[in-house]
Amino acid sequence: MAVKANRICVAIQNLTLCTCILFSGCGGGATSQPQRAVVTPASPPAQLAEVPDSRPVIVAFGDSLTAGYGVEPGKSYPDDLQRLIDAAGLLYHVVNLGVSGDTTTDGIQRLPEVLAAKPTVVILEFGGNDGLRGLPVSTTRANQIQMVETLQKAGIRILLAGMSLPRNYGPEYIHSFEQVYVDIAAQYHLARIPFLLEGVGGHPELLQADGIHPTADGCKIVSNNVMKYLQDLLK
Repeated sequence: MAVKANRICVAIQNLTLCTCILFSGCGGGATSQPQRAVVTPASPPAQLAEVPDSRPVIVAFGDSLTAGYGVEPGKSYPDDLQRLIDAAGLLYHVVNLGVSGDTTTDGIQRLPEVLAAKPTVVILEFGGNDGLRGLPVSTTRANQIQMVETLQKAGIRILLAGMSLPRNYGPEYIHSFEQVYVDIAAQYHLARIPFLLEGVGGHPELLQADGIHPTADGCKIVSNNVMKYLQDLLK
Protein backbone atom coordinates (compact mmCIF):
# COMPACT_ATOMS: atom_id res chain seq x y z
CA MET A 1 0.00 0.00 0.00
CA ALA A 2 2.88 2.35 0.82
CA VAL A 3 4.48 1.67 -2.54
CA LYS A 4 1.21 2.31 -4.31
CA ALA A 5 0.71 5.58 -2.46
CA ASN A 6 4.19 6.71 -3.40
CA ARG A 7 3.45 6.01 -7.08
CA ILE A 8 0.26 8.08 -6.91
CA CYS A 9 2.17 11.02 -5.36
CA VAL A 10 4.81 10.88 -8.09
CA ALA A 11 2.12 10.82 -10.76
CA ILE A 12 0.43 13.87 -9.26
CA GLN A 13 3.77 15.71 -9.11
CA ASN A 14 4.50 14.88 -12.77
CA LEU A 15 1.04 16.05 -13.78
CA THR A 16 1.52 19.33 -11.94
CA LEU A 17 4.90 19.83 -13.56
CA CYS A 18 3.47 19.23 -17.04
CA THR A 19 0.67 21.65 -16.39
CA CYS A 20 3.14 24.34 -15.35
CA ILE A 21 5.29 23.73 -18.46
CA LEU A 22 2.19 23.82 -20.64
CA PHE A 23 1.04 27.18 -19.32
CA SER A 24 4.58 28.52 -19.49
CA GLY A 25 4.80 27.60 -23.17
CA CYS A 26 1.48 29.25 -23.92
CA GLY A 27 2.74 32.69 -23.13
CA GLY A 28 4.24 32.90 -19.77
CA GLY A 29 7.75 33.19 -21.25
CA ALA A 30 6.97 36.09 -23.65
CA THR A 31 6.21 39.58 -22.40
CA SER A 32 2.82 40.59 -23.72
CA GLN A 33 2.96 43.78 -25.82
CA PRO A 34 0.49 46.58 -24.86
CA GLN A 35 -1.95 47.37 -27.63
CA ARG A 36 -1.21 50.64 -29.37
CA ALA A 37 -4.07 53.09 -29.75
CA VAL A 38 -4.91 53.70 -33.38
CA VAL A 39 -4.89 57.45 -33.95
CA THR A 40 -7.10 58.55 -36.78
CA PRO A 41 -5.86 61.81 -38.36
CA ALA A 42 -8.25 64.64 -37.75
CA SER A 43 -10.28 65.52 -40.79
CA PRO A 44 -9.46 68.96 -42.19
CA PRO A 45 -12.08 71.52 -41.28
CA ALA A 46 -14.76 71.79 -43.88
CA GLN A 47 -14.28 74.85 -46.03
CA LEU A 48 -17.15 77.24 -45.79
CA ALA A 49 -18.71 77.99 -49.12
CA GLU A 50 -18.11 81.57 -50.14
CA VAL A 51 -21.33 83.47 -49.82
CA PRO A 52 -21.92 85.58 -52.93
CA ASP A 53 -22.27 89.29 -52.31
CA SER A 54 -25.89 90.07 -53.06
CA ARG A 55 -25.60 93.84 -52.66
CA PRO A 56 -26.17 96.05 -55.72
CA VAL A 57 -22.93 96.69 -57.60
CA ILE A 58 -21.14 99.97 -58.21
CA VAL A 59 -18.45 99.59 -60.87
CA ALA A 60 -15.51 101.98 -60.72
CA PHE A 61 -14.55 101.92 -64.40
CA GLY A 62 -11.46 103.72 -65.60
CA ASP A 63 -7.70 103.85 -65.96
CA SER A 64 -4.79 104.00 -63.50
CA LEU A 65 -6.50 106.60 -61.31
CA THR A 66 -9.20 104.03 -60.64
CA ALA A 67 -6.93 100.99 -60.58
CA GLY A 68 -4.83 102.49 -57.80
CA TYR A 69 -1.54 102.70 -59.65
CA GLY A 70 1.45 102.94 -57.32
CA VAL A 71 -0.40 102.43 -54.04
CA GLU A 72 -0.59 99.30 -51.90
CA PRO A 73 -3.49 96.88 -52.38
CA GLY A 74 -6.54 98.11 -50.51
CA LYS A 75 -5.50 101.76 -50.79
CA SER A 76 -7.05 102.76 -54.13
CA TYR A 77 -9.89 105.27 -54.22
CA PRO A 78 -12.51 102.52 -54.88
CA ASP A 79 -11.28 100.69 -51.78
CA ASP A 80 -11.70 103.78 -49.66
CA LEU A 81 -15.01 104.54 -51.32
CA GLN A 82 -16.29 101.16 -50.14
CA ARG A 83 -15.36 102.11 -46.57
CA LEU A 84 -17.26 105.39 -46.91
CA ILE A 85 -20.30 103.60 -48.29
CA ASP A 86 -20.24 101.06 -45.46
CA ALA A 87 -19.86 103.80 -42.86
CA ALA A 88 -22.90 105.57 -44.32
CA GLY A 89 -24.96 102.40 -43.98
CA LEU A 90 -25.48 102.12 -47.73
CA LEU A 91 -25.69 98.53 -48.94
CA TYR A 92 -23.63 98.61 -52.12
CA HIS A 93 -20.61 96.65 -53.30
CA VAL A 94 -17.85 98.53 -55.16
CA VAL A 95 -16.09 96.60 -57.92
CA ASN A 96 -12.83 98.06 -59.22
CA LEU A 97 -12.50 97.68 -62.99
CA GLY A 98 -9.69 100.15 -63.47
CA VAL A 99 -6.77 99.26 -65.76
CA SER A 100 -3.62 101.34 -65.84
CA GLY A 101 -2.80 102.88 -69.20
CA ASP A 102 -6.28 102.56 -70.66
CA THR A 103 -7.56 105.17 -73.07
CA THR A 104 -11.20 105.78 -73.96
CA THR A 105 -10.73 103.34 -76.85
CA ASP A 106 -9.70 100.64 -74.38
CA GLY A 107 -12.73 101.52 -72.30
CA ILE A 108 -15.05 100.74 -75.19
CA GLN A 109 -13.40 97.35 -75.63
CA ARG A 110 -13.91 96.50 -71.95
CA LEU A 111 -17.59 97.43 -71.83
CA PRO A 112 -18.72 93.76 -71.96
CA GLU A 113 -16.84 93.15 -68.72
CA VAL A 114 -18.70 96.03 -67.09
CA LEU A 115 -22.09 94.86 -68.34
CA ALA A 116 -21.37 91.36 -67.06
CA ALA A 117 -21.04 92.76 -63.53
CA LYS A 118 -24.65 94.03 -63.80
CA PRO A 119 -23.96 97.28 -61.99
CA THR A 120 -26.55 99.70 -60.71
CA VAL A 121 -24.11 102.60 -61.06
CA VAL A 122 -20.89 103.08 -63.04
CA ILE A 123 -18.33 105.70 -62.08
CA LEU A 124 -16.92 106.49 -65.52
CA GLU A 125 -13.33 107.77 -65.33
CA PHE A 126 -11.55 107.95 -68.68
CA GLY A 127 -9.78 110.46 -70.87
CA GLY A 128 -6.66 111.28 -68.88
CA ASN A 129 -4.45 109.06 -71.02
CA ASP A 130 -6.04 110.42 -74.19
CA GLY A 131 -5.10 113.94 -73.12
CA LEU A 132 -1.59 113.06 -71.93
CA ARG A 133 -0.94 111.47 -75.31
CA GLY A 134 -2.29 114.49 -77.14
CA LEU A 135 -5.01 112.50 -78.91
CA PRO A 136 -7.65 114.50 -80.78
CA VAL A 137 -10.35 115.78 -78.46
CA SER A 138 -12.92 114.68 -81.02
CA THR A 139 -11.80 111.05 -80.52
CA THR A 140 -12.10 111.33 -76.75
CA ARG A 141 -15.56 112.87 -77.10
CA ALA A 142 -16.83 110.20 -79.50
CA ASN A 143 -15.52 107.36 -77.35
CA GLN A 144 -16.98 108.82 -74.18
CA ILE A 145 -20.37 109.17 -75.87
CA GLN A 146 -20.27 105.56 -77.06
CA MET A 147 -19.57 104.32 -73.53
CA VAL A 148 -22.29 106.51 -72.03
CA GLU A 149 -24.91 105.42 -74.56
CA THR A 150 -24.06 101.73 -74.12
CA LEU A 151 -24.34 101.94 -70.34
CA GLN A 152 -27.55 103.95 -70.42
CA LYS A 153 -29.18 101.49 -72.81
CA ALA A 154 -28.49 98.82 -70.20
CA GLY A 155 -30.33 100.90 -67.61
CA ILE A 156 -27.19 101.80 -65.68
CA ARG A 157 -26.83 105.12 -63.90
CA ILE A 158 -23.58 106.97 -64.59
CA LEU A 159 -21.40 109.27 -62.53
CA LEU A 160 -19.04 111.00 -64.95
CA ALA A 161 -15.62 111.87 -63.52
CA GLY A 162 -14.33 115.10 -65.04
CA MET A 163 -10.62 115.43 -65.80
CA SER A 164 -8.07 118.08 -66.66
CA LEU A 165 -4.48 118.18 -67.86
CA PRO A 166 -1.14 119.67 -66.78
CA ARG A 167 -0.88 123.36 -67.62
CA ASN A 168 1.92 122.80 -70.14
CA TYR A 169 -0.59 121.32 -72.61
CA GLY A 170 -1.77 124.81 -73.44
CA PRO A 171 -4.99 126.62 -72.55
CA GLU A 172 -6.80 125.93 -75.82
CA TYR A 173 -6.28 122.15 -75.75
CA ILE A 174 -7.02 121.95 -72.02
CA HIS A 175 -10.25 123.93 -72.37
CA SER A 176 -11.46 121.76 -75.27
CA PHE A 177 -10.59 118.64 -73.29
CA GLU A 178 -12.39 119.74 -70.12
CA GLN A 179 -15.43 120.83 -72.10
CA VAL A 180 -16.00 117.25 -73.30
CA TYR A 181 -17.17 116.25 -69.81
CA VAL A 182 -19.35 119.32 -69.37
CA ASP A 183 -21.07 118.82 -72.70
CA ILE A 184 -21.65 115.07 -72.33
CA ALA A 185 -23.04 115.43 -68.82
CA ALA A 186 -25.49 118.06 -70.03
CA GLN A 187 -26.48 116.14 -73.17
CA TYR A 188 -27.12 112.84 -71.36
CA HIS A 189 -28.28 114.25 -68.03
CA LEU A 190 -25.44 112.72 -66.05
CA ALA A 191 -24.21 113.43 -62.56
CA ARG A 192 -20.70 114.83 -62.96
CA ILE A 193 -17.69 115.29 -60.72
CA PRO A 194 -16.18 118.56 -62.03
CA PHE A 195 -12.62 117.38 -61.39
CA LEU A 196 -11.83 113.95 -59.93
CA LEU A 197 -8.50 115.10 -58.45
CA GLU A 198 -9.87 118.23 -56.78
CA GLY A 199 -7.74 118.96 -53.72
CA VAL A 200 -5.06 116.51 -54.88
CA GLY A 201 -3.78 117.80 -58.22
CA GLY A 202 -1.10 120.44 -57.70
CA HIS A 203 -0.37 119.22 -54.14
CA PRO A 204 2.99 117.42 -54.26
CA GLU A 205 2.54 115.90 -50.79
CA LEU A 206 -0.54 114.04 -52.06
CA LEU A 207 0.96 112.91 -55.35
CA GLN A 208 3.45 110.24 -56.25
CA ALA A 209 6.82 111.09 -57.78
CA ASP A 210 5.29 111.28 -61.27
CA GLY A 211 3.16 114.24 -60.17
CA ILE A 212 0.03 112.62 -61.61
CA HIS A 213 -1.10 109.68 -59.50
CA PRO A 214 -2.36 110.18 -55.95
CA THR A 215 -0.69 108.64 -52.94
CA ALA A 216 -2.77 106.58 -50.50
CA ASP A 217 -3.66 109.81 -48.67
CA GLY A 218 -4.53 111.42 -51.98
CA CYS A 219 -6.81 108.49 -52.83
CA LYS A 220 -8.77 109.15 -49.65
CA ILE A 221 -9.47 112.69 -50.86
CA VAL A 222 -10.47 111.36 -54.27
CA SER A 223 -12.92 108.92 -52.67
CA ASN A 224 -14.50 111.81 -50.78
CA ASN A 225 -14.79 113.76 -54.03
CA VAL A 226 -16.60 110.80 -55.57
CA MET A 227 -18.82 110.15 -52.56
CA LYS A 228 -20.00 113.76 -52.56
CA TYR A 229 -21.69 113.24 -55.94
CA LEU A 230 -22.36 109.52 -55.74
CA GLN A 231 -24.54 109.48 -52.65
CA ASP A 232 -27.44 111.20 -54.45
CA LEU A 233 -27.47 108.36 -57.00
CA LEU A 234 -27.67 105.75 -54.23
CA LYS A 235 -30.68 107.15 -52.41
